Amino acid sequence: MNPSGIDASESGAHQSSRTARLMHPQRYGLAVLSVGIALAAALLLQHFHFRDAAALLLLFAGAVSSWYGGPGPAVLTVLLSSMGFAYFFAPPVYSLRVAPSELPYFLIFASFAALITWFATIRRRAETELRQVRNQLEIEVAKQTQQADLLNLTYDSIFVRDLNAIITYWNRGAEEFYGWTRKEAIGKRPADLLHTVFPKPFEEIWKELLQTDRWEGELTHTKANGVEVIVASRWSLWRDDERRPVAILETGNDITARKSWEEEMQALNHELARRSAALEASNKELEAFAYSISHDLRAPLRHTAGFAELLRKSAAASLDEKSQHYLAMIMEAAKRMGSLIDDLLAFSRISRAQTHYSNLSLQQLVQEAIAEVGQDAGDHQITWTIDPLPDWHGDRPMLRLALVNLISNAVKFSRTRSQANIEIGCTEHDRDHVVLFVRDNGVGFDMKYSNKLFGVFQRLHPQEAFEGTGIGLATVQRIVHRHGGRIWAEGTVGGGATFYFSLSKVTGAN
Repeated sequence: MNPSGIDASESGAHQSSRTARLMHPQRYGLAVLSVGIALAAALLLQHFHFRDAAALLLLFAGAVSSWYGGPGPAVLTVLLSSMGFAYFFAPPVYSLRVAPSELPYFLIFASFAALITWFATIRRRAETELRQVRNQLEIEVAKQTQQADLLNLTYDSIFVRDLNAIITYWNRGAEEFYGWTRKEAIGKRPADLLHTVFPKPFEEIWKELLQTDRWEGELTHTKANGVEVIVASRWSLWRDDERRPVAILETGNDITARKSWEEEMQALNHELARRSAALEASNKELEAFAYSISHDLRAPLRHTAGFAELLRKSAAASLDEKSQHYLAMIMEAAKRMGSLIDDLLAFSRISRAQTHYSNLSLQQLVQEAIAEVGQDAGDHQITWTIDPLPDWHGDRPMLRLALVNLISNAVKFSRTRSQANIEIGCTEHDRDHVVLFVRDNGVGFDMKYSNKLFGVFQRLHPQEAFEGTGIGLATVQRIVHRHGGRIWAEGTVGGGATFYFSLSKVTGAN
């Protein structure tokens, strides 16, 4: 950095020190010495017949004394010069008395001496003040230069304009960003140079600037190459010591790319919202359609199953073995179709039903689900491991249905084992979050198909091996989502499977 401001201040301090030293009594010695030298020189010149030199020499002594000594020594010089002139040169000589005929001459000399002394004193004082002002100006210029150098280091565009909207400063960042050099920009009006487009009437901006000394907003500027840019502009009003507006400092950052990105994001959000609304409407229509179809299919399906059963009872003796097999297949298909319709209705009800949250015991829900599933387990040997589970806040019927479906899956896919092991527990638990799991040692699944587990009608095993409609896990996922959680699974082929699901109290409380 340029230390010129420090040097200038030190120079001013030294000058003040020298001025302070002149305040000592030595300056009065200067007055006496200058008058003495002038008198000696005048007497010497008079001895060689150079007349009328005394007045000039004494006037010169007064000027020197007042210039270097100040007002006090100047007055002393006038007095000593007048007395010396009266004593040595005004008749009668060697007497302080002045003859009446010489009195006008003496008064003229004294007046001239006083006038020259006063003029020299005033001139000296003015020069001293001028030197001080110059020193202060040098310091201020050094500071301004240093600040300008610092402003040139930033990449932001910075320029200053006076109250007539004339640019007086243009930093390097403005040169590089807008494309105009400092010489080209200074003296121009920003509105003319940059073709500024304001976000609101300039009168409103000016009013806010005068009230708060600041203004921030987005401006559209045109660069030297004709390209329009959007700038985040900040204005600061500079006032003098009397709080009068002097100039405006304006800084700017290029936000053109950001604004373009924001506009693209806004357009994408609008499109996403439109598609989400359309998808939601489609889902509602699809759910309504599925509910209606499932509901309307129940009656003819019931009739089909009922009449097939009546036919089996009444005509069993007259039907051959193949016909009886066909009839059994019709009844089995009707039963399977009934289960599918029931599951579809349950799945649709989950989306349409209102959730009713209450405090509940997860431990008790698991016991109820095991009791319900155990009725269909028959003689299948199952070892149950139930870890301690916390109390929670949620929709009791929905969570019970989710546990029934998960535990039923665990029982179904582990029935090929001579000894099935099913564990139900909790891996995470805090005030607002819990993670439960259902683990079995059944046939498992290949993880590369894990994304299909929770889709409607998605199955990883053939119908002949394991019965089911492919809707149970989709229903569990929807219930978990209604409780602000998520569900996922881990497994290996032949090594069992573990289903995890999380629940959140925050969503439930809302």
